[in-house]
Amino acid sequence: MANGDDRCCLKEVLHIFQSCLTDQKEILMDPYIAGWKGLVRFLNTLGAIFSFISKDAVAKIQIMESFHSSDQKAQYVTLQSMVKYELASNLVDLKKPGDQSPSGCRTILRLHRALHWLQLFLEGLRTSTEDSSTSALCAEAYNASLANHHPWIIRKTALLSFYVLPNRNSFLELMNVGTPADAVEMLEEALPSISKIYDITQALYAQHNLLDIP
Repeated sequence: MANGDDRCCLKEVLHIFQSCLTDQKEILMDPYIAGWKGLVRFLNTLGAIFSFISKDAVAKIQIMESFHSSDQKAQYVTLQSMVKYELASNLVDLKKPGDQSPSGCRTILRLHRALHWLQLFLEGLRTSTEDSSTSALCAEAYNASLANHHPWIIRKTALLSFYVLPNRNSFLELMNVGTPADAVEMLEEALPSISKIYDITQALYAQHNLLDIP
């Protein structure tokens, strides 16, 4: 496990995600990517268990940062402006990926799916009882989200790795915000914003038929 300074990031990370939403219900990309950087740090404190998610997320973060340092960075300020720009410019890779570079729309879709897993998992932790199995909660969240998009070998490896997760209270203490009750209170405050981000992204992608980008 990493040191306390690293582990303290989850509360801050969830608060960063809260800052993603504008009054117009647009999603700001800078805090979204910053939030994902924090999530990667938190997942890495748990060892190799979630490396199949964190490594992929790192690659996606790097792609999005390349867009933000390009001449077209103004088009990537919000999720909505990015989708509008890439669709209008025929930049969205709607067929199987090949030589074409991944679009921002495809890249965010992968992060969006992973965020849904985390949302479901943390919500399960928040609403579960003290004797609930963390590994079962994680597996249930995974099967309802990311598993639908992963090949069999990754699904099997992921589900097996979840068995080494600590018990519920120990996992909540890894969030480093105090007692398990304090962690639950923090999740109650932060998770509604994560849910809003997921719902807005899901609706936007559904509107433009982008949910199945290969």
